[in-house]
Amino acid sequence: ELAERAERQRQKEAGEAEKRAAAAAAREAAQAAMEQAQRYAAEAAAAAAEEARAAAEAALPKLPTAEELKAARDARYAARKARKR
Repeated sequence: ELAERAERQRQKEAGEAEKRAAAAAAREAAQAAMEQAQRYAAEAAAAAAEEARAAAEAALPKLPTAEELKAARDARYAARKARKR
């Protein structure tokens, strides 16, 4: 009877150990899934921020470059000279 009781106790402990191992594996899987979801959310937020930045940049009026300003000034000067002749 003592041996049977000891054997039942060992089986009970083995079953509990298996349950603990399964619970630990489930916790690790849940943690990995949560981290993956956080990475996806961060990537989506970064993509949305980049799209918003690009849209804001596209909405800004285009300012002429120094070369464009100089070309326009030179064209006006040449037109004025041509009118004087």
